[in-house]
Amino acid sequence: MLRLRRRSHIGRTERVGRPSALGGRCAALGEVRDAVRHSEAVLPNDPRDIQDRADCERLVRAFYAKALTDPMIGWLFTDVAKLDLEAHVPTITSFWETMLLGERTYGGGAFAPHASLHRKAGLRGPHFDRWLMLWTATVDELFAGERAELAKAHARRVAQAFHRRLQTLPADGEIVEWTVGDGLPVGLTITQHGHGAG
Repeated sequence: MLRLRRRSHIGRTERVGRPSALGGRCAALGEVRDAVRHSEAVLPNDPRDIQDRADCERLVRAFYAKALTDPMIGWLFTDVAKLDLEAHVPTITSFWETMLLGERTYGGGAFAPHASLHRKAGLRGPHFDRWLMLWTATVDELFAGERAELAKAHARRVAQAFHRRLQTLPADGEIVEWTVGDGLPVGLTITQHGHGAG
C-alpha cells in the first residue's frame, strides 16, 4: 500500500488521506512524478550534469547535428567555413572541457576562426542569437546541473563578446563609416592585398 505525505509546514508533514480508488492513487503518483520532473533544484554533483570529457563530446556532437543543418546558420559551417567535423570535434570538446571541468586541454584562440569567418560572411547578431539558442536547447535536452548552467552562461558570454569584437572588424568588401575630427563620416572600403591581389 502506498502512503504519501505532504509538507504542510516547514519541518512537519501530514498524512494524505488514503485514496479510495485506483484513480486517486494514480493522480497522486502523477503529481509526485511531475514535481520531481519539473524541479528547479540544481544539485552539486548531479548525475544528470556534465561530468567528464565524454559528456562534453556528446554535447558538442549533438549541437553540431543541429547547427550544421540549421537553415539560418548551417551554411556558415558547411559552405563558408567548410568545417571538417571529425577534425573539429576534439578541439571544441577540449575547449568545453577546459571551460566546464577545468582540465586545461584547450590551448588555442577561439576568436581568430570566428574573425576569419566574419571576413568571409559578415557575421551578425541574429547568427549569434541562433547559435546560442541551439546551444542552450542542446544543453537543456541532455543535461541538468551546475555545469550545464555554466555551459549556457559561458556560451552567452562568448557570443556577446565575439559579436561585440566582430563589429569592429568589417567583412571583405564592406564599407565602414568612420568619423574624424568634428564627427563627419568618412567612407572606407576594405580590400585585400598581398597573395592573390593584383
